[in-house]
Amino acid sequence: MTTPYDTLDAWIDAHFDDEVGFLQALVRVPTDTPPGNNAPHAQRTAELLAGMGYTAEAHPVPEADVRAYGLQSVTNLIVRRPYGAAGSGPVVALNAHGDVVPPGDGWTHDPYGGEIADGKLYGRAAAVSKSDFASFTFAVRALESLGLPLKGGVELHFTYDEEFGGELGPGWLLAQGLTKPDLLIAAGFSYQVVTAHNGCLQMEVTLHGTASHAAYPHTGVDALQAANKLLTALYAHNDVLRQRRSQVTGITHPYLNVGRIEGGSNTNVVPGKVVLKLDRRMIPEEDSAAVEAEVRQLIESTVAQSPSIRLEIRRLVLANSLKPLPGNRGLVEAIQRHGQAVFGEPIPESGTPLYTDVRLYGERGVPAVIYGAGPRTVLESNAKRADEQLVLEDLRRATKVIARTLLDLLK
Repeated sequence: MTTPYDTLDAWIDAHFDDEVGFLQALVRVPTDTPPGNNAPHAQRTAELLAGMGYTAEAHPVPEADVRAYGLQSVTNLIVRRPYGAAGSGPVVALNAHGDVVPPGDGWTHDPYGGEIADGKLYGRAAAVSKSDFASFTFAVRALESLGLPLKGGVELHFTYDEEFGGELGPGWLLAQGLTKPDLLIAAGFSYQVVTAHNGCLQMEVTLHGTASHAAYPHTGVDALQAANKLLTALYAHNDVLRQRRSQVTGITHPYLNVGRIEGGSNTNVVPGKVVLKLDRRMIPEEDSAAVEAEVRQLIESTVAQSPSIRLEIRRLVLANSLKPLPGNRGLVEAIQRHGQAVFGEPIPESGTPLYTDVRLYGERGVPAVIYGAGPRTVLESNAKRADEQLVLEDLRRATKVIARTLLDLLK
């Protein structure tokens, strides 16, 4: 006996070449962030969706806000597909981001070619997360092909600010009142359903000394020596952080990383200024305000040991962690059930040490999960590295899982 799930699977198989072509077209429009000129990709996506009969609302973020944020253009898209009477069922949002880091060096395939080799599609953002522009769109098309009565609705949210924190992407759509979904599935990978993730605090720390000729060091105040003391203290703090263990599977402990150092003017000059940029990952059990206060206190007390140094601390990012909300169980269980049926293996629930846009939905009370097309780990996909790739069979099967899940939620 043929079930609706079988019919969904068959439609996806029959239209899979079209799905792959859609993804190739998206990969071929660069969305390097920085510089963050992402409006052209949104326009191309809207054109492709229109060819499928879908109207994508374009929501450009004001240019002044975008420039102040360090980007060039952001246009977010919403496709609304209502079913049945208003309020008859849940509205499920499907969110994927189109912005991505620049390709960098070392590619053996064109980062914007969308080339296919050995069952894999290569290109920047092929896996993270233009793949889920495709999986989400074709899952909805498959669902609607059934012609069954449905309740509630689906919204496709295609946004362009994940690399800079999401505030001009999903955060902007939510803050403007342009959407208020009941549930969310966000771009992810196929072999686990993620329900929690780390938070992130990023800071810029500037140490001001006094530059002087290296032949007369006593006339200056060496900002680099003070920075050296601070670096030692910051890295020693990781010994404390390693003792704070998370209870969430897939997440271990907090960590503090100094990712960038700038300072000095020449080899024969005592450095008068040093700038550090640091990243403090927060486990879901931590309070972000308390973490920021702790890091600031550590910096201030350490720099105070160099009394001639003037200190500036500027917060760059404060992204809260994602914690599971009670209403997410229907999503989790449906994905696990259909994931096991389609992939032939259990789909565990876990957390991830990354931080994502999904927290912005969670902060507004939207139960959310992270699931989509991709391998078991970020490293396998080469995301943010050369030769980013997507196994096409993962794309096919993840699309089936998402379509089946939507049917369970909306039938």
